[in-house]
Amino acid sequence: MQARAVVLGGDVGGYSLARAFHEAYGGRTIVVSTVPTVPLRYSRIVENVVASRMDEPEEVLGVLQEIADRNPDRALLLLGTADWHVRTIAALRDRLPAAYVVPYVEMHVLDRVTSKVAFAALCAEHGVDHPTTVVHDVRGLVMPDTSGLQFPVVAKPEDATGYHRVDFPGKRKVYPDVADEAELHALLAQVRDAGYTGSFLIQDRIPGDDTGMRVLTTYSDRSGRVRFASFGHVLLEEHTPGALGNPVGIITDRDDAVVAQAVRLLEVIGWTGFANFDLKYDPRDGRTVFFELNPRLGRSHAYVTASGHNTAQMYVREYVEGLDPLDGPDVWAQEQHLTSLVPATVLLRYLPSTLRALVRRLIRRGRASNPLWYHAERDPRRWAVVALAQANHLRKFRQHHPSHA
Repeated sequence: MQARAVVLGGDVGGYSLARAFHEAYGGRTIVVSTVPTVPLRYSRIVENVVASRMDEPEEVLGVLQEIADRNPDRALLLLGTADWHVRTIAALRDRLPAAYVVPYVEMHVLDRVTSKVAFAALCAEHGVDHPTTVVHDVRGLVMPDTSGLQFPVVAKPEDATGYHRVDFPGKRKVYPDVADEAELHALLAQVRDAGYTGSFLIQDRIPGDDTGMRVLTTYSDRSGRVRFASFGHVLLEEHTPGALGNPVGIITDRDDAVVAQAVRLLEVIGWTGFANFDLKYDPRDGRTVFFELNPRLGRSHAYVTASGHNTAQMYVREYVEGLDPLDGPDVWAQEQHLTSLVPATVLLRYLPSTLRALVRRLIRRGRASNPLWYHAERDPRRWAVVALAQANHLRKFRQHHPSHA
């Protein structure tokens, strides 16, 4: 049966999935989004379906039913670009039309790893490096005991799905530099008053800038064995409040010690499919600590396909065709490739000299790419939209990067 991808979420991760499928199999990916986002506009490899209430499971189910009705005799591989999309898919799994193929773990496994509290406990249990963490129930009136931490600290919501549903002035995905107890207490009170009822994690702040961040993408086959790993050195991250911490520049690298820790954790919990880890190198002791596990391909997963390992093929081979996902031995990716979502001028502006030299070398050797620039896109309006968005990065980084504070 011929397969077609259906993706929930229209960010650059959704477009990167569509590109991976197009490179491997041709055809157009159906991307469901709340609005026609910049990465999707005028794309010839995407069929964009707009659903304004994607946070309503019944609305999503209705849209997916309509898509199935329009695609008879097709296997529909259903994917999500955010944790809450994956949770929606997992919750609807037993109600989806028969055409849908869901390459995600069951809900009880999902709960075990996407809870930042549970993830911290798993790391401690299985010897995986993790920052010191204090958990605070936002509903409580007593503020957390942070005596084991040193300010400034990092604060972030434990329940990404619940946090997504609330809004308040100054809302951020992560608060990376909470200066003192007073600032922390004010933040937690504001979050509580906005209606968020989950927990917040207050963590040891690992020193260092964006270049200390790392990313790891793995693929586990249906038996639970890790078959593929791609480690990335982050060069630069977004600094706009709503997108803070999203990588915009990654070089494929290799760190066998980090991969070994991830393999140990994933195989003991019986993980299957893709997983994405956020990490940071700690210059104080040389460890690379794990922050969280995302139960999906990360927003910046284009770095995996760009370095020669097409993510779409792993999904299709195992979940649609019933074949070995790699058609060969396990792969620990290592060939260096630069993947950047921003112009080279922006990337080079904010890098230390040692990394600037490496970036220039990769560009000269033709080992650099931007997932939004794709030769199959022929509509001049799309090129104009992407060019304008790329130019806009100059303004955003001037406005929000710490070096301009």
